Amino acid sequence: MTPYETFLFFFIVLILLAPTIILGLFGKSSRIYNMLITLIFLAIIFYHKNNYLEITSLIIFTIWQVTLIKIYWNYRQKDNRTSVFVVFTAATILPLFLVKLFPVLGITNLFGFLGVSYVSFRAIQMIIETRDGLIKSNISVIDLLYFMLFFPTISSGPIDRYRRFEKDHRSVPTSEEYKELLYLAINKIFLGFLYKFIIAYLIHRNILTYYDTHSVHHTHPIEARIIYMYAYSMYLFFDFAGYSNFAIAVSYLMGIRSPENFNLPFISRNIKDFWNRWHMTLSFWFRDYIYMRFVLWMTKKRWIKNRYTVSNMGYTLLFLTMGFWHGFALQYIIYGLYHAALMCGFDYFDRLNKKHKFWPKNRVTHVISIIITFHFICFGFYIFSGQLFR
Repeated sequence: MTPYETFLFFFIVLILLAPTIILGLFGKSSRIYNMLITLIFLAIIFYHKNNYLEITSLIIFTIWQVTLIKIYWNYRQKDNRTSVFVVFTAATILPLFLVKLFPVLGITNLFGFLGVSYVSFRAIQMIIETRDGLIKSNISVIDLLYFMLFFPTISSGPIDRYRRFEKDHRSVPTSEEYKELLYLAINKIFLGFLYKFIIAYLIHRNILTYYDTHSVHHTHPIEARIIYMYAYSMYLFFDFAGYSNFAIAVSYLMGIRSPENFNLPFISRNIKDFWNRWHMTLSFWFRDYIYMRFVLWMTKKRWIKNRYTVSNMGYTLLFLTMGFWHGFALQYIIYGLYHAALMCGFDYFDRLNKKHKFWPKNRVTHVISIIITFHFICFGFYIFSGQLFR
């Protein structure tokens, strides 16, 4: 059963989390119960009739990642060699890499499960933060499993950080604090229903499906592509933001304040602002663990002295990685290069403007910036959709 796709799923959530909600309203702990419920929901999500491939993949993947994290943590207490860190990081990434590579090789239904990317990000983050000395205490296998397999966010994010997650997991909200979480959760569920089951559904049924099933692209190619581009961009946001609202809401019900994932991305004033608003937990993850580490590494090595060149190389690496993360298909790679070019171009524009002051900051230029950025973003999503090459 795919999370948040049917009303049955929400009914099961309500029934199974009822004890958690009741305990929370009285300011009582429900940590052990929530862990047991997570196991039940994982079984519900990954069980398919006569098909145990996903469950088997999940079990093998989890054992692999937990073993790597525990071994590396023990090693890190004694030594800190870069070569060992690279090996463990590569080993952590390997399953996700294979999941993305197999379809290109014509190998399907061999390995993988719903949410493999998000669980991988959590495992990779654990290795990196252990290397940085940010995770100082030994983590029990149970707590590690609960963090990695936390069911509300396993399929669609947000991507949480262990130290933030663990703080919520270890604390027990007071009755008043939990009432506030419950109120926020209810609001997010209603907002999620509006986004996903009304707005996204109507866009998909009345526009995207129509343009996919009719020959409009052939009879009116330019008009059809423009309409599809903007409709797809709106659909992608409302569908994904709806998922995120559901995931955050269920997290709140379990006493975990999962971070926000969207912040009005279509009113971004530039491309950097957009990536601070769109799928924020993913954007910040790539920024912290790829871009910043690459820039710091290149600065330390001093192989390239021009910091702007280093920054542009970092953007290219970041967005190419993001493109490959979506898949090895051509549209995802071009999508990554497109956003890398936008980031490098805006960085150059911003530096030039600070020097010559040709684009003043006022209400008019702010509105114009939002409009320009919006069109660039929508064209990027059109590339992402794969329709540009059809």
